[in-house]
Amino acid sequence: MGRGQGCIISADHKKGMVICMNLQVLISAVGEDVKTLAQRMNLESDAIIINQTDHFGYETYQYNGRCIQCYEFEEKGVGLSRNNALLRANADIVLFSDEDIVYDKGYEKKVLDAFVAHPEADFLLFNMRVGKQRATYDTKNYHRVHLWNSGRYPTYSFAIRRAKIHASRITFSLLFGGGALYSNGEDSLFLRDCLRYGFRVYATDVELGAERERESTWFRGYTNKFFVDRGVLYHFLYGKLAYPMAVRFIMAHGKIMCQEISRKKALALMKKGISLASQK
Repeated sequence: MGRGQGCIISADHKKGMVICMNLQVLISAVGEDVKTLAQRMNLESDAIIINQTDHFGYETYQYNGRCIQCYEFEEKGVGLSRNNALLRANADIVLFSDEDIVYDKGYEKKVLDAFVAHPEADFLLFNMRVGKQRATYDTKNYHRVHLWNSGRYPTYSFAIRRAKIHASRITFSLLFGGGALYSNGEDSLFLRDCLRYGFRVYATDVELGAERERESTWFRGYTNKFFVDRGVLYHFLYGKLAYPMAVRFIMAHGKIMCQEISRKKALALMKKGISLASQK
C-alpha cells in the first residue's frame, strides 16, 4: 500500500490489479472558522467545506498535504449546503460529513480500501461512534441495503462513487434538514432516491471516527413540530404506507420520544403531517 499524487494505491489481490483512487470529504458547516476546521476534524484527505454564514467567500489551504477548499455562503439549509459541495466534487469517492465529525487516523485508507474490496458497491455506509441517544444503527456484518431497511442511516455515513452520483443527477432535498422548512429527513430521501435509481448500496462494519458532542443546529426536542415534520417526511418516503410506518415509528421510539407528549398525541401529530403533505 502506498500513496500517489493525492490518491491511495490499493492492491486488488483477487484480480491481481493495482488501483489508484482518491477521496474528498464534503463537509456541511454552520458559522465555523474554516481555517481551523480541518485540524479539528483530523482530515487526511482533500475536502470541500461549505460554511453557512453571513457573507460570501472562497479560499483554499493545505492541511496534511491535502487541498481544503472553503466556500462561504449566505444561503441556509443543509440540503443546499450538501448540493453545493457535491456539484464541486471531482474525486473518485466522496464522503459526506458534518462539522462535528472527528475522523480516526487512517480513515482515508479505510474508505478507499473498502471500495476496492467491494467493486459491486456504488454506495457504502460506514459506522461512526455516536452517543447512545443519537445512535440509530451499528453495522456488524457487511450486507446489502434495500428500501425497507434504509431509513436509519445519517448522511455522515454515506460514501459514494462520485461519477455514479453525478451521472444520476440525484441531489438533496431543499425542503428537509437543518435550516429548511421541515426539520430533518434529507438523508433518508437522498438514500431512497439512490436506491430507486438502481444504486447498489451496502452497509459495512468499518468505523471511521466519532461524532463530537455539541448542541444540534436544528433539534429542539420532541416537540409538536418534530412529529408533524416527521409525518410530512413519511408521506414522501412511504406514500400510502406512511401511516402504518408512523405507527411503527411511535411504537419503536415512543419510550424515548414521548416523555412530554403522549404516544397518542405524537401519532396524531404525525398523521396531521401526512395529511398536510398529501394536500400539496
